[in-house]
Amino acid sequence: MPATDRLDALDRYTAACEDAAGRIIRTYSTSFGTATALLGARHRRHVRNLYALVRVADELVDGVAEQAGVGAAEQRERLDALERETEDAVRSGYSSNPIVHAFARTAREAAIGADLTRPFFASMRMDLPLDPAAAQSAEPSPAGIRAFDEADHAVYVHGSAEVVGLMCLRVFLRDEARSAEQLRRLEHGARQLGAAFQNVNFLRDLGDDTERLGRGYLSGDIELTPELQQRWIRTIRSQLADAEAVLPLLPADARGAVGCALRFFARLTEQIARTPAEGLRERRARVSNPVKAWLALQAIVSARRVVLA
Repeated sequence: MPATDRLDALDRYTAACEDAAGRIIRTYSTSFGTATALLGARHRRHVRNLYALVRVADELVDGVAEQAGVGAAEQRERLDALERETEDAVRSGYSSNPIVHAFARTAREAAIGADLTRPFFASMRMDLPLDPAAAQSAEPSPAGIRAFDEADHAVYVHGSAEVVGLMCLRVFLRDEARSAEQLRRLEHGARQLGAAFQNVNFLRDLGDDTERLGRGYLSGDIELTPELQQRWIRTIRSQLADAEAVLPLLPADARGAVGCALRFFARLTEQIARTPAEGLRERRARVSNPVKAWLALQAIVSARRVVLA
């Protein structure tokens, strides 16, 4: 971060906001934080700014607000207000909310607009408690779990994960030129990588999602059978393969970080594949710090080979 005493008032405020965004990622995600550290300096703060807003919205709907005593109706109001404030900040370049301000500065520089933020907030709304009228008309699910059917799953994954991948891609390409065909392939890869990350997390967080949050994200199936587990593993492997195929098209200073994140989640996928279905509710798959370091090194070496090829 630049020396703040040499900045004008707005830049000094922005630097403070981006520092706050960086603290969010350091607090919540060691894996994503490790991968982000491999980004080139021109990308690093922007991706942290994106992550911070995504995390703040996600925490609002994942029980933090409820734990603080905020009721269901007010949670919805606060999420709506956060979306309005985000759009206003992207338009004006300023917010009194430091995390929103940091996001907006990145969004303006990388041409991230409502075409991506609105699907994201729509997916967050799907995590909120149902409105009373909707709750009365909804079919009860086993054990009181809110089951996302196949259509719900697709909408949720697009908004909560695929568009975040597209946001990161716009950051990486903001100073780059790509052909229409290359851009199409990169956007597909970004969506597939985001979807793979989210589907891995659905399997990793199976116990917490169903027991604490009362949600079932796996296309309407509450009980994870061995057959269903392996179907999701095949889906995730395919998504990761699609993402890996376009890594060479990324800028050199983004390739290693994305490859690192991809390797982390590929390793998690194989752990999940080897874990009995019933065991996924009891323990969350993790990658140890030494293995993360080794995977990060592999990603760096692989990215450099592409540059030298």
